Amino acid sequence: MTKVVVRSGDVAGFFARARKAAHTADMGRSLDGTVTLAFEDPQIMFTVLSEARRRLMREVMQEPKTITELTRCLHRNRSAVTKDLGLLERKGLIVSRRQINPGHGIQKFVQAVASRIEVVAILG
Repeated sequence: MTKVVVRSGDVAGFFARARKAAHTADMGRSLDGTVTLAFEDPQIMFTVLSEARRRLMREVMQEPKTITELTRCLHRNRSAVTKDLGLLERKGLIVSRRQINPGHGIQKFVQAVASRIEVVAILG
């Protein structure tokens, strides 16, 4: 996947985008690989994408990092980073994988699902 769009919008907009994607597929054309995550309320969107979570996203979009690396470079508490990562993973913006660190247990690597994320808020 190359791009994720995080946007506010209503149910009608969601179904319009779905119809357009279905029409594209019906015509035998390939979809562009964009995934849209939509929120009906822009305030909820900005709550999920708080400043701290946006900084975290920018870090993992540059390159995959471990939770320890993220904690260190963001100067944040490990439990807060872990909590934010859990939310972002449930929303589909990041993925994580566990990897054995020989002699030191297991470490968790985190990466963004796309190289580009657009945030669009429509008010009114």
